[in-house]
Amino acid sequence: MRPTLDDAGGQERTDEQVPLSRGLSTKLLLLTILFVMLAEVLIFLPSVAEYRLRWLDERLATAAAVGIVLVESAPGSLSQQVQDDVLISLGAEAVAVRSQGVSQLLAVSQMPPAVDDHINLDDTPPLEALTDALDTLFFGGERTLRVFGAVGDHEREFELVMGDGNLRKSMLGYARNVAVLALILSLVTAWLVYYAINRIMIRPVRVMTRSMLDFAEAPDDPTRIIRPDAHRDDEIGVAERELAAMQSQLQRTLSEQKHLADLGLAVSKINHDMRNTLAAAQLISDRLATVKDPLAQSLAPRLVRAIDRAASYTEGVLAYGRTQEAPPARRRLRLRLLVEEVEDFLGLAPDSDIEFVNAVDSEVEIDADSEQIFRVLSNLARNSVQAMAADADNVVVKRLAIHGEREGSVCRIFVEDTGPGLPPKARENLFSAFRGAARSGGTGLGLAIAHELVRAHGGTIKLAGKRDGGRTVFEIAIPDQPVDIHSARGTFRRPA
Repeated sequence: MRPTLDDAGGQERTDEQVPLSRGLSTKLLLLTILFVMLAEVLIFLPSVAEYRLRWLDERLATAAAVGIVLVESAPGSLSQQVQDDVLISLGAEAVAVRSQGVSQLLAVSQMPPAVDDHINLDDTPPLEALTDALDTLFFGGERTLRVFGAVGDHEREFELVMGDGNLRKSMLGYARNVAVLALILSLVTAWLVYYAINRIMIRPVRVMTRSMLDFAEAPDDPTRIIRPDAHRDDEIGVAERELAAMQSQLQRTLSEQKHLADLGLAVSKINHDMRNTLAAAQLISDRLATVKDPLAQSLAPRLVRAIDRAASYTEGVLAYGRTQEAPPARRRLRLRLLVEEVEDFLGLAPDSDIEFVNAVDSEVEIDADSEQIFRVLSNLARNSVQAMAADADNVVVKRLAIHGEREGSVCRIFVEDTGPGLPPKARENLFSAFRGAARSGGTGLGLAIAHELVRAHGGTIKLAGKRDGGRTVFEIAIPDQPVDIHSARGTFRRPA
């Protein structure tokens, strides 16, 4: 294990190296051995049953060959010593033959008191053969069997009475050989499977794991990004390419966040001195309001409002840098008057070639925070004015119009201009800071701030359309804040 410092939370993080005993390779090897052994067991069960029947069939065929000789000889011509020698060579206690329903005992050493199992080699069902084989293998050795059946094309049926000791001993040897062969086969198969899968899967997964750990240690180092194998078109190749793309994207995001942090620090330093400057400007504006000149009297309130807003903006700079935008203080507002303040804030000269149209009906109301919606509209309007002012052609119509309408509980605002429109890159990163700038040298912060403030109201902002001729329309939808049903019932409850 090697401890590292987590850049996001500042906590110590431990990169654990997986030991070999718990690695995928070891698990794969053990599982392959287990599965091959399980397959061998499933093959072994019917094979041991078949081995038992074949062993008994061979003994019965040998007994039949001896029995034919005994049948052709005169009855009682063999002494007991010869019969014992024949039975010992067969490993049996008695040999008999049945012909036309009549049984004839050919040789016997000592008749057992009882027969434990009767086995018909001509008619033994597979399931019965399997259970009998397992019974002999685990519990046999001291039982007496009666084995009978036809041998070859003879009409005679031969019978053999014998103990199962030799049968069980032979079956155990067969089982041991099969087990050793199965173990060797499983080890060879497991090694081949392990080698193939290790080359195809495990090794690339280890490379990706190592790349992720190395990238986590230094995400700003471009050399830590994994280099995918361009020749692989399977799932591992897709995973490598997606990991490389994710690491590249994360590296760009971290770089942008670092720039934002540096920018926040710089703005914070500027903000401190700007507040002092604005405080002095407020004192001068207050004295200007006392001047009796009519022009000064008409301009002083606008100047005071502009300075007050600038002061409040400087207070909110640090909060924005900490991504702690204050929640909206929503009130019922007259949208047309708010748009008039936006027009005053833009400060368009009377002889400007840019026309501002306030097309909001005086009855349209919006449930929102006045300062935050003012910031949204002023950012959009300022972007439109800057885009149209960059066009030096005096013949082109330059018009900024703000419309407003209400649909049920939703207020929709349309900010429309006749500027040159947004470039493709700006449309792709419309509300991303430092990537959604519509003009050269812009930061894209205006649209990013507008998007954040609209979302804080539970609304949406989108590029509604861009038609031929450069017409660009932003649509803002602000729903009314939900009403608590219990409070509403309490408010409108009739007195008793």
